[in-house]
Amino acid sequence: MQPTLQNNDLDLETAVASIRPQLVEFLSHRPDWLLAACQHFLPMAVLSSLAGVTDRREKVSVLLDLLEKAGPATWTQFAQCLCMECDLPLEMEILLMSSAGEGNLTQKKEACTDTSAQSSVPRAPPRRRRSSSPVSDKDAKQQRLDSAEKYRRLLTDSVCKRYGSRRTAGAAAQEQTQPLAFSQAFVNLVLRQSKASRLKERTDKPREEVAGAPEPEECVDTAMRVSDLFGSVVQSGATKVIFLFGKPGTGKTMLMHRICQKWAEGVLHQFLFTFLFEFRQLNLLKRKLTLKELLFDLFLQPEDSPDAVFQHLLENAQRTLIIFDGLDEFAGNMNVSSSSKGSLNLSSTMSISELFVELCHGNLLPGCTVLVTSRPKRLPDFLLSTVGLLAEVWGFDHEKVEEYVSHYFRHHSFKEQAIAHLKNNTKLLSMCQIPALCYVVCICLEYLLLKHQTSVELPQTMTQFYIKMLLIFINKQQGEHAGDEETQLNCNKEAILGLCDLALKGLEAKKLVFYVGDIPEHVKEFASLHGLLTVFEVKTNGARLETGYAFVHLSLQEFFAALCLMINKSVDKSHLKRKLSLKSKWTLRNEAKTEFMESFHIFLSGLSSKECRTFLMLLAEQSEAWVQDKQDAILQSLKRLAATQLTGPKVIELCHCTFETQGLEVAQHIGSLLNFKYEFKNFRLTPLDMSALVFVINSGQDATHLDFAGCPLDTDCLEMLASCKNVEHLSFRSRRFGDDFAAALSKGLGEMGSLKKLELAGGSITAAGLTNVVRASSHCLQLEEINLQDNRIQNPDVKTVMELFSRMEKLKKVDLSKNNLSLSAVLLLAKEVVACQNATELHVRKDTVIISFSGPSGKVPRSLDLKWEQNKECATPARHLRLCLQARSLSSQHAKEIVSILQSCPRLSEVDLSGNKLGDEGCSFLLEGLSWISISKQLDLSHNLLSINGIFSLLKAVNTCHKVMEVEVSLYHNTAVLRFTEDGEFASPPPREEPWYPTDDQQDGKENQTPTPSKKIRLTECHFEASDLEKLCAVLKECGSISELDLSNNYLGDEGLSQLLQFLPNLKMLRLLKLNNNQISLNSVFCLAQSLRTLEHIETMNLSLGRMQVVHLTFGERIRLRRTSRWRRSFLVHPKHRTNGQCFRLRDCTVGPEDVTRLCQILTQCTQLTEIDLSGNALSDQSIERLLSFLPYLCQLTLLSIRNNTFSPCCAVLFATSINLCQRIRRVEVRSSQNAFLHLGTSTQSQKTSCRLTDCAIGKGQIEKLCRVVEQHGWLAELDLSRNQLGDEGLRFLLDHLHRVPVTCSLNLSHNRISQHGVLHLINVFTTSGNTTEVQVSLCSKATLIIKLTSREDPRKILRLTECSFQPEHLEKLWLVLENCTSLTEYISSNNNMTVDAAEGLLRSLSKTPGPLKISIEEPWVSKKSVTSLLELAVQAHGNITAITICKEKSLFQLGIRFPRCLEKVGSVVSRLSLNEPEIKRACFYRRVRDKCTQLQELRWSHVELHDDTEMLVSILLPLPDLKKLELTSCSFTPTGIDGLITALQRCQAIEELNLGHMKLGDAAIPKLVLGLCEMPSLKRLILNHNSVGDDGCSRLAEALRNMHYMEEINLGHNKIGDLGLINIAAVLLEMQNLKRIDLSGNCPSPAGGEKLMEALANCKHLEELILSRNAFGDGTAVKLALCLPHTNRLKILHLQHNNIGPAGGMELARALVACGLLEEISLSENDLGEGSIRALSEGLPHFEHLRKIELKLCGITDDASKSLSRGFQQCPAMEEIILSWNALGDGGAQALASVLPAMEKLKMLDLEKNRIGACGATKLAEELVRCPEIEFIRLWDNPVPKGLTESLTSQEPRLCFSFC
Repeated sequence: MQPTLQNNDLDLETAVASIRPQLVEFLSHRPDWLLAACQHFLPMAVLSSLAGVTDRREKVSVLLDLLEKAGPATWTQFAQCLCMECDLPLEMEILLMSSAGEGNLTQKKEACTDTSAQSSVPRAPPRRRRSSSPVSDKDAKQQRLDSAEKYRRLLTDSVCKRYGSRRTAGAAAQEQTQPLAFSQAFVNLVLRQSKASRLKERTDKPREEVAGAPEPEECVDTAMRVSDLFGSVVQSGATKVIFLFGKPGTGKTMLMHRICQKWAEGVLHQFLFTFLFEFRQLNLLKRKLTLKELLFDLFLQPEDSPDAVFQHLLENAQRTLIIFDGLDEFAGNMNVSSSSKGSLNLSSTMSISELFVELCHGNLLPGCTVLVTSRPKRLPDFLLSTVGLLAEVWGFDHEKVEEYVSHYFRHHSFKEQAIAHLKNNTKLLSMCQIPALCYVVCICLEYLLLKHQTSVELPQTMTQFYIKMLLIFINKQQGEHAGDEETQLNCNKEAILGLCDLALKGLEAKKLVFYVGDIPEHVKEFASLHGLLTVFEVKTNGARLETGYAFVHLSLQEFFAALCLMINKSVDKSHLKRKLSLKSKWTLRNEAKTEFMESFHIFLSGLSSKECRTFLMLLAEQSEAWVQDKQDAILQSLKRLAATQLTGPKVIELCHCTFETQGLEVAQHIGSLLNFKYEFKNFRLTPLDMSALVFVINSGQDATHLDFAGCPLDTDCLEMLASCKNVEHLSFRSRRFGDDFAAALSKGLGEMGSLKKLELAGGSITAAGLTNVVRASSHCLQLEEINLQDNRIQNPDVKTVMELFSRMEKLKKVDLSKNNLSLSAVLLLAKEVVACQNATELHVRKDTVIISFSGPSGKVPRSLDLKWEQNKECATPARHLRLCLQARSLSSQHAKEIVSILQSCPRLSEVDLSGNKLGDEGCSFLLEGLSWISISKQLDLSHNLLSINGIFSLLKAVNTCHKVMEVEVSLYHNTAVLRFTEDGEFASPPPREEPWYPTDDQQDGKENQTPTPSKKIRLTECHFEASDLEKLCAVLKECGSISELDLSNNYLGDEGLSQLLQFLPNLKMLRLLKLNNNQISLNSVFCLAQSLRTLEHIETMNLSLGRMQVVHLTFGERIRLRRTSRWRRSFLVHPKHRTNGQCFRLRDCTVGPEDVTRLCQILTQCTQLTEIDLSGNALSDQSIERLLSFLPYLCQLTLLSIRNNTFSPCCAVLFATSINLCQRIRRVEVRSSQNAFLHLGTSTQSQKTSCRLTDCAIGKGQIEKLCRVVEQHGWLAELDLSRNQLGDEGLRFLLDHLHRVPVTCSLNLSHNRISQHGVLHLINVFTTSGNTTEVQVSLCSKATLIIKLTSREDPRKILRLTECSFQPEHLEKLWLVLENCTSLTEYISSNNNMTVDAAEGLLRSLSKTPGPLKISIEEPWVSKKSVTSLLELAVQAHGNITAITICKEKSLFQLGIRFPRCLEKVGSVVSRLSLNEPEIKRACFYRRVRDKCTQLQELRWSHVELHDDTEMLVSILLPLPDLKKLELTSCSFTPTGIDGLITALQRCQAIEELNLGHMKLGDAAIPKLVLGLCEMPSLKRLILNHNSVGDDGCSRLAEALRNMHYMEEINLGHNKIGDLGLINIAAVLLEMQNLKRIDLSGNCPSPAGGEKLMEALANCKHLEELILSRNAFGDGTAVKLALCLPHTNRLKILHLQHNNIGPAGGMELARALVACGLLEEISLSENDLGEGSIRALSEGLPHFEHLRKIELKLCGITDDASKSLSRGFQQCPAMEEIILSWNALGDGGAQALASVLPAMEKLKMLDLEKNRIGACGATKLAEELVRCPEIEFIRLWDNPVPKGLTESLTSQEPRLCFSFC
């Protein structure tokens, strides 16, 4: 090899060009010297051209050009003179001297002397040198140059030896030890340059997290050559960092060697020095180095003068290249901080990582070029800001593969066969695009072709190739004596195992380079012999050399490491599973756990394939089962990984692993777990990646979704993708995809038979690419959607494309949005879409362009019109097309073309031309042709620059087009929409609601004419003024059929409104008029009120002059024409009588007394006025008084509402006085001093009246006036003064006037601050008053005080006192008052601090009542006292005890007493009870109880523990002869006690009612109980619920019941009765003719038992209550019940909750219920009845005149069903309670219910909890609740009503309950 830097090797022109910028910069500071020198070397004529050049740099550049043109000799002389006379930078001086042909300073001196002798040019003053002697400086400089030049030659020779193709003789011995891979020829790699900004994305985030949006143009990778890497190196003094990344095996290291080789050959002349360091070797260095040691000790030491050479390096840093190969293999920490510039000492030692960082930052050797390579997985932080050029090594493409293979097989005769073999195998071809694998494939292919010329079977996976390569290497070395595979492995097994162990330990220790001591000798010999290890010298300390070993490639080390795990006997399955992980590929830059295991998991997966089983068995010397067990562990781990959340890159890695296994079952399982959707974002996929992905997808049977966003894909990937058969949705999004990509993709689209959606968005596809894609897509028979948005399709070939679309039968959608389509292209597209028979919609809005097609079901349904039956020639029905051309700047010039397009389409559903610039002219032209355009839904002309004149033109056009049914225009919002009826010949059959027709004067002679449909005209915010009305009315008059007119938000004012009211009679069909926000005043209100009389068909008038003015008028029905069918003749129906009357609402106005008077004078003339609402008008007391004075003259008025108006207490009383002013008033209600309602009847006859003045601050001052009102009114039934401020004084005043009240009345004084003294005064009045029948007092939080008065003789006198907090002194006064009460019939005391002693005092004080008395005491001590103690208290009462009730759960003790004429003296009782002997005392007590209870008829004990007291019950109470009712529920007995009780029942022959519920008797107690029942001939009610009675007990009971002919009620609910027991009960029912009530709820029969029961019920003619809830009867039982219901026509209560009744049974049951006309209560809750059953029930509701309660909870009732129910409820006159909770009622259902509430006069409660009622429904309920005074509350808990609205509605109407209760 020749020396590199010889004169004849350097090109003069090239050398000068390389330093030209620096030379111009240098000489621009020395213009005089340059000019003087040029005058010497150039003729003056040539220099004359500089006269016009003034810029200094430009002049220097021109002079240099002239010197070069003068020839090489002239330039040489100039260069020599320049170097001698000027102090040039060293690198510039070397290059100029070299180009001048000078090798030493002496020659330069001579040349300069010769030149000086010949020159007559004056010289510049000589330069000052640093040394005293210029000659010595030059000598030193020359010596430094000579040393640097010598080192450069030495470095060149060294590089040639290491990496060059020309080898020196000394390298021959070393070549023998080089691995096979190094002897291969180099083929240029594919490089793609990226933007440095993307480097941050790769490191800051894992690749899968980077957004998948289309990349901007500047981020698209561009192809580049190796020479381009350094083409931009500018000698600017700044360090340049070049970063190359690439996947394993793509040839990065080989490329670095190639660069060094080219430098040594003189190609890279811009670099004087080149150094290459491999990180895998740098890992061995543990000591710190200086920069000088790094360059000289580790790479090449100068032969002499190292300091001079190093100084030369520093001075020429800009021409130094330092390469660092394999950053990913560095085991140290790269995240170290950098020093600031200028603070570094070159003699300072640093670690390798610190040296690398400082070099990249330019703090060391500033200006040098640093080239770094790495795998794309781990980048230090500092590189983000230092990298100047970023490129990716892609490896080979198809051409490079062929070039490599051709060169590899250049000496073989089968070269073409080898190339053809790879070309025909796409999997192998994709594998060969990785150079390392390509080499392995070539080795295997060469070996096989040499042995088998005819047939070649190559391995299928990378793992199998590596195994094959190993065997080939062994076979080549052993030659003819190699033997078979088993023999080869056995011979080398020990060495292979050692190599595997070395590889695994190295990876685990992050060790890639090994010393001699690390490797056993036999392993070293084997690996070196077969080219598996590479050998090199390592300088670890000073000049000492050590031999280092490394695997030829990192992937080879990973292969042997994976093999070690599979054959090592000590590695179990759990260890294998831990090793198999996909994390290593996406570890963050700070995680280095598995950083050297890039392909480890792939090899581990590959070794789990069946094909590798024999190989593993031979190496491991284990059985097939042992190997298979390990392989199965790997396969199971892969399956588990597929079930986790995997991102795009991880999916690819998993596909590689799956491909390596070659297992179809594994691939199918993994594919099924990947959710059939693959998303890949912002990372490159290679053909090998695509091959693995296609393998997994094709192995499955379900269609998948492939999404590539921002992923670079070459044509080879697309070829692989074409073989993917199971792709349903294919998506590409990247700006790098253009027409070439579209053309390449189009080649394979036709093969993807399952493709339904194709997406090519965010690319660079033009019209040509679009045509290619569409043409190819037309062969995809299943394709439904094509998305090509955000490309560069500006002017597509519309006709061709639409023709292709029309052929695609299943196509549904094409998206061409964001393609900058021109307006002409859009119009042409619209024309073609109209012509395309399967197109259904064209949606264009700005840059959005979407075409929709009918798809496979695109045939338009056959019309009902008779013409279709006659038109047999029509092959396919007409379609409906929606055409949208929004915001495309269409002007009046385009109107003609638009009309032409619209008229060419026979069936348009919608046309949207909004957002254009048609203006009045364009819109008018369009509307003139409206009659010839078929539009079935709407035409949108919004935002088209319409004016008022344009509106008039629009309305005129509407008059001529009868299909227009609605017009909506707003100039403020720029809206203009026309809606249409369907075309006549395709119209649907007529709806049930009859259409409106002209009146009599218009009907004559027009019976056969098609009626004109009504129109809705909305002209809001159109700037109309009063002056515009004349023209507007003239246009509207022509319409004639307007049903709705909205002129809101205009400027009509009072004048305009008056004109409009005069015009209204011309609108015969008008139903709604809106004039909101038209700047009217109160005068308009009077004018509108006057129209109630002049326009009698007005139904409602809603007015408001608040912040938002409201004017709403609705109009009632007039004469109408009803048609019985479509084809029959019509006939007139007379108008119905008005039922609702007129409603006048005026809100939010400032109305004074005079205004009220004027308004009332007008309203009194309105004879149909039924409702007045004057809410929110701030009416004063005087205004209220005047309003009330007009009530007698409002003859039809039924409701007067005044809400949100503050009333004084006097005003509240003023409302009360109205009951004496107008006899029709039925209810007066004033709430919270803000809301007042007066309900009036239709008759003046005297009826009961109610007056409620609650929370009105009424005090003593208003009581007197109020009392006079009450005394004067003879029909007052209720006076509610709760929540006022009466106090004790007000109460006393009111009580003093009670005797004057002449009626039966309820007086509510709750929450009036009444104290205990006031209560005692009330009780005193109560005991003496003859007309007070009941007093109810509670002083707790409820603060209840209710007095009931009567005007007739009423024997009842009831006193209820609850939580009055009485003190002992209060109780003493109370007893004194009660002692004088002779007519008390019932005394009820609850929690009044009454002690036992006080209770005794109470019993003693109640002794003067002649009739029966009931005493109830509820105090906490009752639950703690024993039965004996309570009976001891009971006997303290005077008179005979007739009833004893003890309920420990409620702490209730109750006595019924009848007083005899002669009372026993208390003293004698006390004397008898004061005996000291316990036995005598107990005997006397028993006798006393027996004496007091001789007339005992009722004994009711609940939750009582009867242990010691059982004897009292059994021996004393039960034998009493008059005992008729016995109730022992939830009582506790001992076992002997229960036996005694049941035995004692046999002596209770007078019992009529026996209740033993909740006693847990069980079947065992039933036989004895039956014996007792047989002794009760008069028994009528038997209650044994919740007793765990089963079939056996029930059967025994049935036998006993057979003889009980008086039995009226049987309750066996909530037991365990099955079919057998139920059948026995059913058999008995035949003989129980008096039975009225049956309760068998909550048992466990089957439908069969239920059906038997229903059959028997038909014989119960007197049955009134049937309770069968919570039995799983089903539809069959329901049908049987439906058959028996006509026989039980006395039924009043029917409960069938939770009976598993479905739509079938529900339908039959609902229809049969009409036979039970006496029904009062129905419960069908918790049954899935279905809408049909609900509808049938609704139709039957009018038959139930007595129905009070219906429960339909959890029945799935929807809005539609609730509407029919509402109509039914309205016809139930007795309905009091409706439960519809937990259903699916929405606003529609709530509104339907609300509308019928006023007609339900007895309804008290409506439960709508847990439905879907929103703001509209709740508001409607609140509005209608005003008209329903009898309703107590409506439950709306857990409905989606906004919280703020619930609070507002509750304050407005407290009866709405939104809380859980």
